[in-house]
Amino acid sequence: MNLEFSAQDLQFRDEVRAWIAEAFDADLRAMMAQSKNGYLDKAGMVRWQKKLHARGWIAPNWPKEYGGPGWTPAQRYLFQAEIAAAGCPPVSPMGLKMVAPVIMKYGTPEQKARFLPPILSSDVWWCQGYSEPNSGSDLASLQLRADHGTDREGEHYLLNGSKIWTTHAQWADWMFCLVRTSRESRRQEGISFLLVDMRTPGITVAPLPTLDGPMPGQQEVNQVFFDNVRVPVANRIGEENKGWTYAKYLLEFERGGSYGPTLQKQLEKVAAIAADQASDNGGRLLDHPVFRQKLAALHLKAAGLEAVELKLFSGVESGTSVGAASSMLKLVGTETLQAISELAVDAAGPAALPFVQDSWAEVQGREAPPRVGPGYAGPLAPRYFNYRKASIYGGSNEIQRNIIAKLILGL
Repeated sequence: MNLEFSAQDLQFRDEVRAWIAEAFDADLRAMMAQSKNGYLDKAGMVRWQKKLHARGWIAPNWPKEYGGPGWTPAQRYLFQAEIAAAGCPPVSPMGLKMVAPVIMKYGTPEQKARFLPPILSSDVWWCQGYSEPNSGSDLASLQLRADHGTDREGEHYLLNGSKIWTTHAQWADWMFCLVRTSRESRRQEGISFLLVDMRTPGITVAPLPTLDGPMPGQQEVNQVFFDNVRVPVANRIGEENKGWTYAKYLLEFERGGSYGPTLQKQLEKVAAIAADQASDNGGRLLDHPVFRQKLAALHLKAAGLEAVELKLFSGVESGTSVGAASSMLKLVGTETLQAISELAVDAAGPAALPFVQDSWAEVQGREAPPRVGPGYAGPLAPRYFNYRKASIYGGSNEIQRNIIAKLILGL
């Protein structure tokens, strides 16, 4: 295992830092400072992603033939680490990181030509249609029906049912969707993978209020209803009833990733909050031994996770697949993320409380009182509530433990 970066890698890192210093401007930084989940509103996300696209850096993991930069694994890791360390917005993952790899591997030449270029340029926005009201962690139990039909315009599926917890469906132009096309004895064998135009008649998007409150421009999840929605068979990825295979492949890209630098950046923010808050003995909270012990423990966990990421990415560079280790990264990364958001609220103390009350007033349709207090307090409570779901999406952490036990520990 070689964890040392070459001189060329370090030169590349400096190039990335210089670009970020110019492209990640004051307006984008101000918006990120008030984000409850690390993302911006759609206009902000498109603006940031257009900058990345213009530089040729929007899709680090895409093959060069489809518009990727042709980086080595070390360059990809350094890029993600620098983006996280600077506090930049992540790209919206549904198109670039999730459905695009599936289209590349299983799509037809026509589908690749139609969908990949506008994903790369951020001209088309995607959402994920996986979970249903009674099918979350047990995704194979999904019931959204896709019945065959034929008319003057050709062969199609007729969709009836709903999807839930659909992130940013209100912004999406397209959805990649798992549907029930057959009632096989083994449930996984009756699922197909469809690409659905969100402008199709019969689709209704209903926002779902969440515990973190409706911060301006940051409404996140929805329920999507399908009432006799007509989808051309040409929009199916791969074979009918083989969608479970494509869904599992996609989940490899939803899990894992580079958590270490992001966590370290968030811990820096917690330390800054604690430096501004007084402890019960009259000094700075940052100097209180109990608080410092909690902060140090999370720094060690984040550093340990980053070391594991470096080890895994070192293996990727030599041709080893991350595989089931992505479950380990997802498990530790999301739980550490939650612990940091909790410590941030603890550090702010009463300064964060009015923002909790204001969020509930907005959810209940009441007028919220004017918000007072330090500017950093605004997103802390919403972020804490928002990150409760981090250990559920992408496959719950209980499921990740099962994967680790079976595929890594051999139990």
